[in-house]
Amino acid sequence: MPPADALIPPAELKRLFFRIFPAVALAMFGAALDQTLVAAALPAIARSLGDVERVSWIVVLYLVANTVAAPVYGRLGDAFGRRRMLLVALGFYAAGACACAVAPSLTWLAAARIVQGFGGGGLISLSVALIAEVVPPRERGRFQAWIAAVFTGASALGPVLGGFLTGEFGWRSVFMLQLPLAILAAWLAVTRLTNTAKGSPRGFAFDWGGLVLFSLFVAPALLALDQARKLTPLPLLVAGALALVAGIALWLLLRQERRAPDPLLPLNLLGDATIWRTNLMTGLVNGAFVGSIAFLPIYLTTVRGLSPSEVGFALLPLSACSGFGALMAGAGLARTGRTLVWPAIGLTAAAMALAVIAAGAGVLPMPVLAVLLAVASLGFGSSFPMVQVTVQVAAGRERLGSATASVQFSRSLGAATGTALLGAVLFGALVVAPGDAAGLFVALVNQGASALAGLAPDGRALFQSELLDAFRALFGAAALLTAVAAWLCTRVPLQRV
Repeated sequence: MPPADALIPPAELKRLFFRIFPAVALAMFGAALDQTLVAAALPAIARSLGDVERVSWIVVLYLVANTVAAPVYGRLGDAFGRRRMLLVALGFYAAGACACAVAPSLTWLAAARIVQGFGGGGLISLSVALIAEVVPPRERGRFQAWIAAVFTGASALGPVLGGFLTGEFGWRSVFMLQLPLAILAAWLAVTRLTNTAKGSPRGFAFDWGGLVLFSLFVAPALLALDQARKLTPLPLLVAGALALVAGIALWLLLRQERRAPDPLLPLNLLGDATIWRTNLMTGLVNGAFVGSIAFLPIYLTTVRGLSPSEVGFALLPLSACSGFGALMAGAGLARTGRTLVWPAIGLTAAAMALAVIAAGAGVLPMPVLAVLLAVASLGFGSSFPMVQVTVQVAAGRERLGSATASVQFSRSLGAATGTALLGAVLFGALVVAPGDAAGLFVALVNQGASALAGLAPDGRALFQSELLDAFRALFGAAALLTAVAAWLCTRVPLQRV
């Protein structure tokens, strides 16, 4: 297979792309589908397993495992070949989906999502790296329509399919669906991909110390956010202790990576201004995007009174339009060679749309809300292809795997942190509100509208007002994260390829 920076005739480039595309497309489709598919089932899972305060950890713990796994797959893919590691990732993903489908408790489900997340951490990063081996950076914009179609299809199908499956067959069917997808993706990978190990496994020493310390940094940091949202003395003390553990682990991790012969996180790569600023930007974007997807179903059921199937259709603009945003940005890249100007514009529009949603959370008509979600989705989508191209060009071909994994790592860490942070904003606003707003909210999600039957009209009106204020704070926080990401787009040194 010729390198991506070689001069390849257009017809040959097209042939190479479409040989590998079906295999990587299905792997990416499964990973993209998971986010919106499971989000649509969250209210039903909360009612079934009875722990609404921790139901967001079904998303968060998946993303924690995803975050930890991304650099592992990037490093091992460079050494042992990306096809081989893609098959390993699909194995973990399928095993986790099976365990999720039979989960008897939220604890079991959370543990199974960790296994599934460890597999999901390699699906997108390895697939994107496989494409980057074939397609030159600027030409990737011309093929973005096909990649965008994968994410658009998965994102559009996820909420509708998740709502339908949850309403008709129960939330377990959401996870059962993922098993045949993983099996088919594995078959395509075996039949259509070649293994392209760049280094010799004999000279490779995996950085186990770095992996342990990285895990000890990520998990306590996110658990600290979960505890801090409760705003009571004991959880705040626990949050402080966890933050201390995370800080010590980070310090030890940096020392470990400086002296490791084959570091899990190459600091010389991450220290490049283009790479770290782009990764920070994409972390903020995914924090706002995935965090919004995680809590919008709960907002739509508790505030708007929608059914699970109606929630799926209501989420469609947010999930479906991201692919079109990626398509438009990719076309702009192919024509002009400019990268981050497109997400700078798109994310500014997304931040404004989220700010309007925050201001009018209780009064916006559903059609207006749908338009605003579509605008936000287009803006978020404009950043997705650009960060990959920018980081890969800055890193160079010899560090392609680690560079691609750093983007996936930033996306996963940002999504996990953003989901936990937005959850902290929501529950924190309810905890500090007068009365027992947090307890009523938990009962409302678990029991539906019947939980408010015993409230007097004045009490019901007060609770609805407090609930609206909490969701306004959540959407406002998402808008702020997005606005900072838009500003960062203008501060990245590499603006053309």
